[in-house]
Amino acid sequence: MKKLLLALAATAVLAACGKKEEAAPAAPAAPASAPVAAPAKPELKVAIDATYEPFTFKTADGKPTGFDVDIANALCEQIKRTCVFVEQPWDGMIPGLIAKKYDVIISSMSITEERLAQVDFSEKYYNTPSRVVLKKTVKYTDPASIKGKKIGVLKASTQEKYALGELQPAGVKVVAYEAQDQVYLDIKAGRLDGTVADVLEVTGGFLSKEGGDAYETKGEDLFIPKYFGTGAGVALAKGQDALKGELSAAIKAIRDNGVYKTINDKYFKFDVYGQ
Repeated sequence: MKKLLLALAATAVLAACGKKEEAAPAAPAAPASAPVAAPAKPELKVAIDATYEPFTFKTADGKPTGFDVDIANALCEQIKRTCVFVEQPWDGMIPGLIAKKYDVIISSMSITEERLAQVDFSEKYYNTPSRVVLKKTVKYTDPASIKGKKIGVLKASTQEKYALGELQPAGVKVVAYEAQDQVYLDIKAGRLDGTVADVLEVTGGFLSKEGGDAYETKGEDLFIPKYFGTGAGVALAKGQDALKGELSAAIKAIRDNGVYKTINDKYFKFDVYGQ
């Protein structure tokens, strides 16, 4: 009996020695760290009047585009902000800025003494002339030569200021519109004889389109400072000196780094920055 017990014990010992040790289950892998999101850029609310092709207009799906819009986005990129576009009828642009509906206006607003009394401006970002536009068959030498004609202009624009100061005293009928594209519709419909408009805008928005081929620019380029100012700038509410400085520096930066030229050449065949 004793021998049997010894044999059984020995067998148990051998079995224990020959048993493979099971590996402990692996610890679960630590979850991968989620990527850290970049902090959101602060917004810059930008007022535009999207009726001013090729400077500011809408694509077929309703998105704002054009030279002004591209410049605005380039400036926002330079100052590390995100442009948020706010559509505003032209004659309400400055009142809306003063009421803080948006931060800036980047919509081909000319820098004039009259506007500087209400708002501030960055340095200019372009400067192009305006012209009188009439049918090719109309002979134009000066405002008096179109006495009795009816001219449509954008309300509260530098072109309206010129028309009221120079054309209306010569007997030209001046009609103000809420949007420049409405002027073109009424010219095509025969309700107007012509307009006064920025040369590049009227070429892209009217003369080069169907129905505009019977019209042309007349007279000399209009650069008269008392009407047209010293170029288009970014308009800001009074007291925004830091932002004004940033935007002026950003305009110089995109001129220097080639971004401005890329945008310019997308829409125009010459440098619209001007003198």
